[in-house]
Amino acid sequence: MAPSSEHQTLPTSTTTCAVVGGGPAGLVLGLLLARAGVQVTVLEKHADFLRDFRGDTVHPTTLDLLEDLGLFEEFDRLPHSRVSRVELPTGDGGAVVAGDFSRIRRWVHHPYIAMVPQWDLLNLLADAGRREPTYTLLTKHEVTGVVREGNRVVGVDYTCPEGPGRLLADLVVACDGRWSVVRRSAGLPTREFACPFDVWWFRIPTSTRVGESLLPRLGDGKLVIAIPREGYLQAGYLGRKGTDAQLRARGVEAFRADVTELLPELADEIATIEMADVKHLDVRMDRLTRWHAPGLLCIGDAAHAMSPAGGVGINLAVQDAVAAARRLAAPLRRGVFRRSGPEAEKVLAQVQRRRTVPTVVVQAVQRLLHARLLMPALEGKVAAAPRGLVQLVRRVPAVTAVPAIVVGIGPRPERAPAWACRPARAPGPDRTRK
Repeated sequence: MAPSSEHQTLPTSTTTCAVVGGGPAGLVLGLLLARAGVQVTVLEKHADFLRDFRGDTVHPTTLDLLEDLGLFEEFDRLPHSRVSRVELPTGDGGAVVAGDFSRIRRWVHHPYIAMVPQWDLLNLLADAGRREPTYTLLTKHEVTGVVREGNRVVGVDYTCPEGPGRLLADLVVACDGRWSVVRRSAGLPTREFACPFDVWWFRIPTSTRVGESLLPRLGDGKLVIAIPREGYLQAGYLGRKGTDAQLRARGVEAFRADVTELLPELADEIATIEMADVKHLDVRMDRLTRWHAPGLLCIGDAAHAMSPAGGVGINLAVQDAVAAARRLAAPLRRGVFRRSGPEAEKVLAQVQRRRTVPTVVVQAVQRLLHARLLMPALEGKVAAAPRGLVQLVRRVPAVTAVPAIVVGIGPRPERAPAWACRPARAPGPDRTRK
């Protein structure tokens, strides 16, 4: 049976695995599969990666993955800052360390979170992929839907500067984020969770050394999270969902005043913020109840949209990609996905089973943070770390390893398969962005 479509004359090409979306999950999966000798094509709708991602965290397990892949030295040359601690304000005006990444060095080689512009990370991964003979990255290729043959997905339709086209594949992997076109086109069932707040991201320029601590500031029903970066603070202002229009109607002076109330030491820098630079993130949390269909697999945000609480979404997506590559590489080489059958379905189900537990655990922790900390802070009920927590941390500092493990390592860390590991490359041209 020929693939169904209303455009039977579309220019058509073929590949073994089509990866939709050039984010962290898609580029890691594409690189790993290419290193396994699988013909893989990654489709990215934008011309490049120069966008304001805001989620620029690279966690310890991802740093270790880059080392296994022989890419850490290249990554380490990129301009970045490090977050080594998470602190919470105390009632006496001080702060207490709630999460200390230095305490997890026995499990990871790099016990910190690297804050790096995501476009630099994606360029690094894309360059590594291009060095593999079976890897293709197609930019400016926006996927518009899946192609079916009976009940099986056999490829995707896309648009590009040359016009519409079609890519046929043994397997399609959706890595196109929380607004996934592929997942919507496939009609996979989704379970949604209430997220009663949104985030407004902006930068606070500062030449002051801001250290290596992430310090939330809260009070009077307001909450700002400030993340140290090179030359600025990446700040997230939390507010009730659905209030973007009201926030903007109040004007920039009111917004500056709210932020200055929580970060008074940066009043002069905050005075330079313009409303056009404040980006609204509609926070969503959901997960597919079934991540796959014949010929199709969803991973990363396409399978489970995460809250920004803990900043773990990228790390979870990368871990999905590693787990998927381990299980998909050999079956893809053997042609298992060229037809529907129990073996193909078994492999896809294995990926979902492997990654469902960490997804459920992380989302449960995020929902707990929403209920116990974030929403009480926005309701004016919490203005500092609970006294019991402060006393516990000061008496038993080792407990600060627990949040670091949850955030920095996660419930089920994945290691690069041996066939994908490489030694570090010799230094090449300096690609650092000025």
